[in-house]
Amino acid sequence: MSIVAVGAVAYDTIETPHGTVTRALGGSLTYFALAARFFGPVSIVAAIGDDFREEDRQLLIERGIDTRGLVRRPGKTFYWHGRYHEDMNVRDSVTTDLGVFADFMPELLSDQRRADFVFLANISPRLQEHVLSQVLSPRIVAADTIKFWIENDRAGFIRLMPRFHILTVNDEEARLLAGEHNLVKAGKAILKMGARIALIKRGEYGVLQFSPDSIFAVPAWPLEEVVDPTGAGDAFAAGVMGWLARCGRINESILRVAVIYGSVMGSFVVEKFSIERLLGLTWQDIESRYRAFIELTDSHHSRWMSQ
Repeated sequence: MSIVAVGAVAYDTIETPHGTVTRALGGSLTYFALAARFFGPVSIVAAIGDDFREEDRQLLIERGIDTRGLVRRPGKTFYWHGRYHEDMNVRDSVTTDLGVFADFMPELLSDQRRADFVFLANISPRLQEHVLSQVLSPRIVAADTIKFWIENDRAGFIRLMPRFHILTVNDEEARLLAGEHNLVKAGKAILKMGARIALIKRGEYGVLQFSPDSIFAVPAWPLEEVVDPTGAGDAFAAGVMGWLARCGRINESILRVAVIYGSVMGSFVVEKFSIERLLGLTWQDIESRYRAFIELTDSHHSRWMSQ
């Protein structure tokens, strides 16, 4: 089943200890779409400016992404300049220029309004609410957010929480949102706010999944080198939503598999700068790492039991 995703398509300048890329195609929606397309159809909704390169639109189209909702407007495309430190969990936002995305309030196409699966990237709660007011009866709504919106529109975001089947946040955002330092307490507090499922991303320490009756933990894939963490969380969300859309439904077992696929997708993105790793990825790569992920945590795998 197709996914309708709303977020930012941007140009990024990224500095890490491994180098720099300038004005590379990025944005939360770009990472999400390029990762989710491996699981099924993706229809994106975003604003781009006069400066958006036609070859970048073609890049998305050639990979099967529906860009009818990519609206060109007079002005500049969203631009972000980030600088990572030796500790890749620490970064500085050098420049954030929302450009034409600043006041973007899209009108969904008729088929997008009927979407079964909706992903709301880390956009303003006002924009998230505007989109939700247009979708008719989605099976699953997943949302992301960032520290900025929790600090600047906390009331607006919390008002939306009961409308989210899944909320993905990193550990800092979870603590800030819940007012709890302990992540188990934070996860449970988020569920009490109305979200049915909370997925707390912990970077190199993996993911914690909180459901009403259970907690599930997935480790991060062990990598010798992280080149660029940008977009890892968006690719994680894509893997989760992609697997749920492929299954067409959700239960605890399907959700746990989805979280592993999300972790797999996030682990690929960080291996190269920007979207480069997603462009060279194949489904065979994804399946191979998924199986390796299972072996990573399965102490009863037949390979070891036979020895």
